[in-house]
Amino acid sequence: MKKPELLLPAGNLETLKIAITYGADAVYIGGDAYSLRAKADNFSREEMAEGIAYAHERGKKVYITANIFAHNADLPGIQDYFEELNDLRPDGVLVADAGVFALAKEHLDGIPIHISTQANTTNYASARFWHGQGAARIVAARELSLAEIKAVKAHLPEDMEIEVFVHGAMCISYSGRCLLSNYFTGRDANRGACTHPCRWKYALQEETRPGEYLPVEENDRGTFIMNSKDLCMAGHIPELVEAGVDSLKVEGRMKSVLYVATTARAYRQAIDDYGKSEELYYSRLQEYEREVAACTNRTFTTGFFFGKPSDEAMIYDASTYVVGYTYLGYAEAEQKIDGRRCFRMVQRNKFSVGEEVEVMRPSGENVSAKVLQLWNEEGNIVDSVPHAKQVFYVDVGVELKPYDILRRSEMR
Repeated sequence: MKKPELLLPAGNLETLKIAITYGADAVYIGGDAYSLRAKADNFSREEMAEGIAYAHERGKKVYITANIFAHNADLPGIQDYFEELNDLRPDGVLVADAGVFALAKEHLDGIPIHISTQANTTNYASARFWHGQGAARIVAARELSLAEIKAVKAHLPEDMEIEVFVHGAMCISYSGRCLLSNYFTGRDANRGACTHPCRWKYALQEETRPGEYLPVEENDRGTFIMNSKDLCMAGHIPELVEAGVDSLKVEGRMKSVLYVATTARAYRQAIDDYGKSEELYYSRLQEYEREVAACTNRTFTTGFFFGKPSDEAMIYDASTYVVGYTYLGYAEAEQKIDGRRCFRMVQRNKFSVGEEVEVMRPSGENVSAKVLQLWNEEGNIVDSVPHAKQVFYVDVGVELKPYDILRRSEMR
């Protein structure tokens, strides 16, 4: 079996390192401009250089997103941006706009060009067109079934790869090309500033009766008519491999370190287990699915992979997430305070001495632990760490290693 690449999102340098540590073969990131996640932390030029070097030293890849739909004023800056990327040597650049693609061909020196899902590649003729223009990979539209993906792959030359989203948030609009955000708020989803209006609660208003709102109700809590469940294909790795998918992509450059680590580790285990034997994979199926459900999600659907989704793919009565675990932080370095062994961390959510926590390791192991002692940055004993991003030291009674994550179960 040819193992598909596991591709994870990284909204910042910290998340990039976590993604690679927890099993990603590649990550995709955005710069300060021209990507579709304007509200992510994103990467400065210096951070891009550090992230690419970190990945390459470990035999991993980094792809840069430049997939906005450009206006005239964007074009000079995009040309300069592509010239800068030549010095950084990423492993690919994602574009959606045909004009931006032409600029990429002109200004990128030997860096592969990938066609974003925003380009709506839904058939093999389109894929072959992009191959003829010089693209190395297409990211298939989310609206394709496995049978359609297999047919697209069968019609492509061997050197043309296909990448598919397998996990994360689903967009109500065709491959993410949405006008609602721009219409309601002036923030353009196609330029990276989506306000996610598909998650809002709506009512009807009759034209001649302004201010009289007619509820659209599934029940007494109302309805969220465009709110999709999250995609999850951890239980369908064999079908994805059989369809010929080259890269399995996880959505989420705005998501937390815990989300990235959890999905990376679960899909890494699933891919590797299936590579060893089908029996091993199916024997651990519930484990993969249980693990991805442990991080924040909107419950799961398989999207379009097995045909057009039914109403079961939507969540009509709420827009809130299911929270499995709360992210507390990850171990950075070992320290000794008053002769006691502890580990430096940065707080991501409040927790206290005496709490039951879980140590999540890149190896796949989860270890139950208890917070035995906390110290603040000055080395003074404290009962809790209440302040966001405060530096502290912790003893949980078990050995920690760099990038081990502390999380607290909320599943009671």
